[in-house]
Amino acid sequence: MSLNYVSQILPSLIQGAGLTLQIFFWTLIISIPLGIIVSLGLTSKIKPLKWILEIYVWLMRGTPLLLQLIFVFYGLPIVGIVFERYDAALVAFILNYAAYFAEIFRGGFQSVSVGQYEAAKVLRLNYWQTVRKIIIPQVVKIVIPSIGNEVINLVKDSSLVYVIGLGDLLRAGNIATSRDVTLIPLLLVGLIYLILVGICTLILRQVEKRYSYFK
Repeated sequence: MSLNYVSQILPSLIQGAGLTLQIFFWTLIISIPLGIIVSLGLTSKIKPLKWILEIYVWLMRGTPLLLQLIFVFYGLPIVGIVFERYDAALVAFILNYAAYFAEIFRGGFQSVSVGQYEAAKVLRLNYWQTVRKIIIPQVVKIVIPSIGNEVINLVKDSSLVYVIGLGDLLRAGNIATSRDVTLIPLLLVGLIYLILVGICTLILRQVEKRYSYFK
């Protein structure tokens, strides 16, 4: 592997990795809180709300993310809803991952014993205080492994944005490979993805330790 060649293509790969990280970051920041809200709606006693959210989760989990990306960017303009490429990618990723996180958090909420809610009533906490101070910290500990799997998947799924023409890491590698007829760019792309996944894994382990005091 020529170091001179690597130094030539590395800037474009790093630039592509920057876009990948942007999509990863904003998807997590928005989809996790949205997933918590949707999960609370899924456990709501308001049936129309529950039905609507169940259909939303069913659609997001039952269709490929690639199809959702294509639909948001190429399909919605037919009905007058137009997104820029980057915005379309964020909308598709956020809606998709929020649905998965909602199911994960719903399972977490359902695993918390009724006694926790009863104890909160004795302490005269209202519903939102109970959820925020007592339930969510316990739920987070329960769902961390599942959330971690989705976080790792998100790092890799971000490569799908190439289908709507965004210059992410994988697209930069493909362009260099096609231009120079060599697999070196793709090997570097794989290495960068492995590094990103490794960093995420280390952070998730620290989060697990942070919540390990909840038994």
